[in-house]
Amino acid sequence: MGNMVELTWPGKEYQPKLEPRILIEDPAKSYGDKNSENMLIFGDNLLALKALEQDFAGKIKCIYIDPPYNTGNAFEHYDDNLEHSIWLNLMKPRLELLHRLLREDGSLWISIDDDECHYLKVLCDEIFGRRNFVANVIWEKKFSPQNDAKWLSDSHDHILVYAKNKEIWRPNLLPRTPEMDARYKNPHNDPRGPWTSSDLTVRTYSASTDYPIKLPSGRVVNPPQSRCWSVTKEKFEELVSDNRIWFGESGNNMPRLKRFLSEVQSGVVPKTIWKREEIGDNQEAKREVKVFNNEDVFQTPKPERLIERILTLGSNENDWVLDSFLGSGTTAAVAHKMGRKWIGVELGEHCHTHCLPRLKAVVDGTDQGGISKAVNWKGGGGFRYYYLVSPSMFEEE
Repeated sequence: MGNMVELTWPGKEYQPKLEPRILIEDPAKSYGDKNSENMLIFGDNLLALKALEQDFAGKIKCIYIDPPYNTGNAFEHYDDNLEHSIWLNLMKPRLELLHRLLREDGSLWISIDDDECHYLKVLCDEIFGRRNFVANVIWEKKFSPQNDAKWLSDSHDHILVYAKNKEIWRPNLLPRTPEMDARYKNPHNDPRGPWTSSDLTVRTYSASTDYPIKLPSGRVVNPPQSRCWSVTKEKFEELVSDNRIWFGESGNNMPRLKRFLSEVQSGVVPKTIWKREEIGDNQEAKREVKVFNNEDVFQTPKPERLIERILTLGSNENDWVLDSFLGSGTTAAVAHKMGRKWIGVELGEHCHTHCLPRLKAVVDGTDQGGISKAVNWKGGGGFRYYYLVSPSMFEEE
């Protein structure tokens, strides 16, 4: 193995014996378009992943999971007070199956907090290969400090990002925002449209790009001390004749390069710090979930905008998206609204109390919360509900 470091813990060698299971549809709980390929699976996610392997190995483009965080108070829905070793034993075989389900150009995104993040990182390095680690994204999940925090009030979660094969995986760009485009203006009606200007000097010194320039006003300028122009004299003259150099309103300013909106990248390279203003926080997520179940509010839901960003970066329309810790159903709801095909697995009763009503509302178009307005979601599609049974159930017949 290429890994120098291995994380060991009690019981690591133990491989759970997986009795095979078959996925059986319960048409009474399926909803919407009968031909939909989307799958809501009720059952243990390890057995479900094993059952999916036959048809979906190498087919899933983007996997997002939000596993129990093992902090002893994270969810009442999960038995979450597990020892670290038990938690790692829970994660290892699931991650191995998720790795097999991913497409060669697919990626895995895992939400996790400080308690297990760094152990999880070492475990994922072992399963995915350390060279396929992409990034540790920081998501700002809370705005105000918790005044009852004894030490430091945690305001972020981690999202670990792995590619199946980093050589070939590339994230999509994020859409440009109106604020970014507003920086481009067209004061003199350049036929190429709005533009902004950028510095024409660089730090690297080279004699070939250190030359005097005569401004339209007649003034002669040189690059500032210890800097050079970023283009040669010949290139500069080409740019001037193509009206790509800006000398200021009166023709007396240091030259700047005109950059046209029509020529910039159609999107934005994603960064690793995700602010709550851009993608929501825990409070926003709780408001979204309360709409579908106000009695039994899921403790740590994720905002739809957070999942939207992950699916924007990691998938395209009609790609398969998988979440094997579906929780309150956010990933499936967002994938559905974004035109992805999805598989969600949930063992807890909130498969029925949260996921089913939420996904039915998405199909009906009555769910206008979350990202619905932003993506102009009007309803449509459907999903099929499955549960797991052991093949021996059929042998008696």
